[in-house]
Amino acid sequence: MSPVMAVARRELRSYFVTPVAYVFLVIFLVLAGILTFYAGDFYDRGQADLQPFFVMHPWLYLLLAPAVSMRMWAEEAKGGTLELLLSLPMTLAQAMLGKFLAAWLFMGIGLLLTFPIWITVNYLGSPDNGVIVAGYLGSWLMAGAFLAIGACLSALTQSQVVAFILTMVVCFLLLLAGQPQVLDFLQGSMPRRLLNGVAHLSLLRHFEAIARGVLDVRDVLYFVLCIASWLTAGVLVLDLKRTP
Repeated sequence: MSPVMAVARRELRSYFVTPVAYVFLVIFLVLAGILTFYAGDFYDRGQADLQPFFVMHPWLYLLLAPAVSMRMWAEEAKGGTLELLLSLPMTLAQAMLGKFLAAWLFMGIGLLLTFPIWITVNYLGSPDNGVIVAGYLGSWLMAGAFLAIGACLSALTQSQVVAFILTMVVCFLLLLAGQPQVLDFLQGSMPRRLLNGVAHLSLLRHFEAIARGVLDVRDVLYFVLCIASWLTAGVLVLDLKRTP
């Protein structure tokens, strides 16, 4: 078994040895249902699709993804097991990737458990299931981006609370980056090219494009690069900590 898969299995198993994982999944499913059918005006729209469901995902992940990622490295550092983990015959990149994959798979399990909502929509009408599949893919990619950010910031501190808050702040800023109100506010203080760059940094902008069923390679590539960049930054942080 490769070191990456060994770490991933160890981490994924650790989620389920305590009730925390089950509590998290229940909260995720309950909030997803409430926000979709009530806050998302599902019934008032008179249309059988999952757009209200996916619209709420960025804000769900803003709370729940940092809660999953905050323990990745902060817990290891506080418990004194970080040095033991880094002394094992694996690279920092392999350890980081293994932890990230476990958290991403865990979030994916939560996402898959929302299938009753999909069944309900198909029972009520005839939605475009291709668009729904694209929405699920976009949601999972966005969850991966949130978790990668959290993994990097968790490596910075021994406090899970600090890691949680930092992750929430950074993810919130990246969600707001492409909003018209933010761009209008920044319009007079920066060049047009830089303003366009800020707009392209928006997690929300790329997710919404995929959730509408427009599976553009550029949007998928954005999430892949975002995940890779933040995980690389996390590896660099850990390497600086290990260097005497």
